[in-house]
Amino acid sequence: MMRAVPRVRISATEARRVALAAQGFAEPRRAGGRAIRRLFDRVGLVQIDSVNVLSRAHYLPGFARLGPYNRDALDRSAHYAPRRLFEYWGHEASLLPVELQPLLRWRMARAHDEAWGGMRRVARERPELLEDVLDQVRERGPLAARDLAEERPRRSGPWWDWSESKKAIELLFWSGEVTSARRRNFERFYDLPERVLPKAVLDAPTPSEEDAQRELVRLAAIAMGVAAEPELRDYFRLPAATVRPRVAELVDARELLPVEVEGWERPAYLHRDARIPRRVDARALLGPFDNLLWERGRVERLFGFRFRLEIYVPKPKRVYGYYVLPFLLGDRIVARVDLKADRQAGLLRAHAVHLEPAAPLETADALRAELELLAGWLGLTGVAYS
Repeated sequence: MMRAVPRVRISATEARRVALAAQGFAEPRRAGGRAIRRLFDRVGLVQIDSVNVLSRAHYLPGFARLGPYNRDALDRSAHYAPRRLFEYWGHEASLLPVELQPLLRWRMARAHDEAWGGMRRVARERPELLEDVLDQVRERGPLAARDLAEERPRRSGPWWDWSESKKAIELLFWSGEVTSARRRNFERFYDLPERVLPKAVLDAPTPSEEDAQRELVRLAAIAMGVAAEPELRDYFRLPAATVRPRVAELVDARELLPVEVEGWERPAYLHRDARIPRRVDARALLGPFDNLLWERGRVERLFGFRFRLEIYVPKPKRVYGYYVLPFLLGDRIVARVDLKADRQAGLLRAHAVHLEPAAPLETADALRAELELLAGWLGLTGVAYS
């Protein structure tokens, strides 16, 4: 039974600064030392996406918070021993600290019921294929999907470019029976968990679904600082029906504090360790898959900024561009810029820059400096403005 907890009130400005501090934007950017560990201590996980018009998505949250850090350090953490990160379905396809693997075993256990239809069909109609694919990985791994012995892909609706063995290996990945050993040119190589993950992680006890999901809600609350219940659910894509009781338990334990946020129609929760900085002096380009932008309604409430992905929008219907990065200055999002890394010409191309109505006078100079910093980090020689 949840005890009555007094609901406090915070201003919209305080909520915005809490959110930025929780995500690591209220402290100076430092790219050295334990930068990757600091990044994941703040954000919990990063999303992976295949679009490479600028940079792979999982690299950009680090640049936004750390500055021009060494991307090889992130790759080493995800690909080589001692393994610190692993790939799984967190918030979509994600890189997560290996310590979180036991908290996601309940999702692995549900894979045969909750995976996409093509995978479930293979498991239902061809269970022997799952065993065969697993044997191939056991005997010859790490393997890419194209290395698996199987017939050519058949065109079958949205699965037209996935062979039966590709669907099988993806279901095995979802169920945790194989994992990602590494990626090469973004192609995933699969291997057995016992050959990839630390023994201490594999030997860790499996928590109950309730305990695991409560901990994931707690980690989401730490990473967001202040959030409404749907946003606590969305951070790790938790089942909607299970989140409300987990939130209630965290409120009862005084880890989450119910708060009223100025201008928010729905109740919110503040993590007990959240900081409310007096000011935030951030300067960052936010990749379109950045953690801060995941829940669009929360972005709009925090920043008065409406953000939508236009990658999959036909070109004539795009408003701002194909690969648009919002620009954070101070504690506000003040502009957005459509970017492309032209690697052949050695240039970072800014196809369009759109300032927000209340952008301060220093926005253009600050954005120019950040674009030059980004170009250098990407190994490009300069910035070209259209």
